[in-house]
Amino acid sequence: MTGKELDRGVHQQLRTLSKENAEGVAKHLVMVAALMAADDLEGALAHAEVAARRAGRVPAAREALGLVAYRMGDYARALSEFRTVKRLSGSHHLLPLMVDCERGLGRVDRALDLAQSPEVGSLDIEDRVELAIVTSGIRRDLGQLDAAEVALQIPEARLARQQSWAARLFYARAEVALAKGQGEEARDLFSKALEADLDLVTDAGERLAELDGVVVDWGED
Repeated sequence: MTGKELDRGVHQQLRTLSKENAEGVAKHLVMVAALMAADDLEGALAHAEVAARRAGRVPAAREALGLVAYRMGDYARALSEFRTVKRLSGSHHLLPLMVDCERGLGRVDRALDLAQSPEVGSLDIEDRVELAIVTSGIRRDLGQLDAAEVALQIPEARLARQQSWAARLFYARAEVALAKGQGEEARDLFSKALEADLDLVTDAGERLAELDGVVVDWGED
């Protein structure tokens, strides 16, 4: 790990630090990403805390700490870090995760208010899809199934089946259809999710098997 693995935008942020400190923080941030990918969240947290301590006003360092906290279910800490990132950078790209943090803290009304804030208009399509999925999940939890369905109606997404977020969007729509008792519609949407899921981020295949009454034995031989 040299630290040079980070993208150009993060290196630009680190230019506010001394050369030695920037190089050290970069290495810690690379380790955060690697350890999160390996599901070593305790290790990732240790590196993220050092990075945030050494570069407290660098948005990427605070975002890394927030993402680890989010993965660990520490929604209060994650939300605090995400708010700091927003203040330091002026970017709203973490809005979907902030909404989900409010949801995780049981503050459903605040989550829904945040999901309807003016900043939503500045999000790119990928972040708007993520926000729609979170919002739909909240509505589904509340038993508001029609509202859950409406939340996922994103016009620009209708023909975008090859995008990285398409599988998750189809999957979320399938969940709503299933909750509404629309079994055939759910099956069709899970099938579309599976087809679009090139990175295997969902368990659409298993859900399809369940709907078809197939029992999958995951035991060892």
